[in-house]
Amino acid sequence: MSKVVKLAVIGAGARGRGYASFAKAYPERLEIFAVAEPRDDIRRSFAEKYDIPEERCFKSWEEFCSHPKMCDGVIISTQDNLHEASAVACAACKYDILLEKPMAPTAESCRRIVEAVKSNGVMFAVCHVLRYTKYTAALQKIIASGEIGEIVSIQHLEPVGYWHQAHSFVRGNWRNEAESSFMLLAKSCHDVDWIHAVMGKKCTQIQSFGTLKHFKKSEQPAGGADRCIDCPREIESNCPYSAYKIYFRDRFCKGNAGWPTDVLTQAAVTNENLARAIAEGPYGRCVYACDNDVVDNQVVNMLFENGATASMTMTAFNAHGGRKTRIFGTRGEIDTDSRIIRIHRFLDDSNRVVDTEIANDGGILSGHGGGDFGLMNAFVDALSTGDQSKISSGIDETLASHLMVFAAEESRRTGRVVSL
Repeated sequence: MSKVVKLAVIGAGARGRGYASFAKAYPERLEIFAVAEPRDDIRRSFAEKYDIPEERCFKSWEEFCSHPKMCDGVIISTQDNLHEASAVACAACKYDILLEKPMAPTAESCRRIVEAVKSNGVMFAVCHVLRYTKYTAALQKIIASGEIGEIVSIQHLEPVGYWHQAHSFVRGNWRNEAESSFMLLAKSCHDVDWIHAVMGKKCTQIQSFGTLKHFKKSEQPAGGADRCIDCPREIESNCPYSAYKIYFRDRFCKGNAGWPTDVLTQAAVTNENLARAIAEGPYGRCVYACDNDVVDNQVVNMLFENGATASMTMTAFNAHGGRKTRIFGTRGEIDTDSRIIRIHRFLDDSNRVVDTEIANDGGILSGHGGGDFGLMNAFVDALSTGDQSKISSGIDETLASHLMVFAAEESRRTGRVVSL
């Protein structure tokens, strides 16, 4: 029988807790052995949930890495700017690593992680969960079969969602490049990596345009206030980005106290605590009066070594929903919404449909269309068996797609086509 894998979680925020929950579903395969988390209350509650003794609870990754190796690997789910130092240190300690995306905020930092991982011979995966969905597996099988011939072009839409943009990229942790990273890296490195995986070829040139079009002071309605609590009722009630609308009216009042509402307060999500968070915390700020500087819309054009092309659009201005993709081949085309795959064959003008729906129970099994489960399943299996090939988002694949993202951002900033 395969061994039970023991992992430490470095950063017990929403993503760390999500990946760790695999151990609750499959205790015979995974044990959460240690935790490193600077917030005392979150560290204590996490340790209690996974029966982690005090001597294996740490306030930082530095404290964790100061001890002799104590388990098989680590899940690093800290803020982006902490990834390089913690990943390099954990690799030096010979821990196998599951690293939340993006790998790091700069190409140089990514390369230093690659060097550390390779020189220490540890297993490594980045949380590009889109690679691990049932949907992606089905799509890649169709493409590999030759049913639509050779891919000539891909058209891909990443619909961030108006409220998700407001929550994470205007008011939240990923709003400001200096504190996190630029938008394409923070949100859409998933998508660039997915396109790279589906195309299966090296990208040679890339071009991008993108702007912060809407979420800025010049777009604030006349008479609007800098906090939702202070905004005149007639303006607040007519604002789709109102904190009261997003967190109270659309979620809490309808029984949804989970993400994103639970991000607002470390205490229990109650009417009183949520009201206090909106009145005093960062998530109650007007979206037109924050310190955000990341773009809210961006397009990326890609040329691959075989002459195929791809385009990706990231936009905040839509209902939050599944990614949409069209794939054009020499013998057919595919139209998909990240669940339903519609195939049209040119030879006989026939159509068929593949439904890859999974049960959405709100847990680890269904997050990101089942990709969270697929990722954890693959990583745990790889560590249990010693077979790195079970990981599709390994070090070389991840570096290649990250370099595409950095090249796209260079193009956006300089206005020129960038060669890879």
